[in-house]
Amino acid sequence: MYVFLKAQASSLSASIIDFLITFLCVNVIGFWYVLGSIIGTITGGCVNFYMGRNWTFNATQKSIKLQIVKYIIVWIGNLLLVTAGVYILTHFLGLNYMVSKITASVLMGTTYNYLMQKQFIFIH
Repeated sequence: MYVFLKAQASSLSASIIDFLITFLCVNVIGFWYVLGSIIGTITGGCVNFYMGRNWTFNATQKSIKLQIVKYIIVWIGNLLLVTAGVYILTHFLGLNYMVSKITASVLMGTTYNYLMQKQFIFIH
């Protein structure tokens, strides 16, 4: 349970960065909400990998190259799932893009991301 809570704290930290970057890209720079979401997800993914490796799963003794490759594979799945979720919730259900982003990200963070990081990337 402690590792799950640390994973959620890491995910929350990464998500805050993700949402901030998404918001800035869309509302300050003027990017399309899907592009802003992708850029935010990339940034948040980098933060999440660093925290997962160094704090959540304490997996610094294992090969970083293999972890990065595995993380990228999982992260691409996350990117596709979150982006599809943002698009579907915003385009078809009419939700605000940030509400869509939060909804899709929370769902993926507590299920897909946690399980894949624990069982596949950092093997804890």
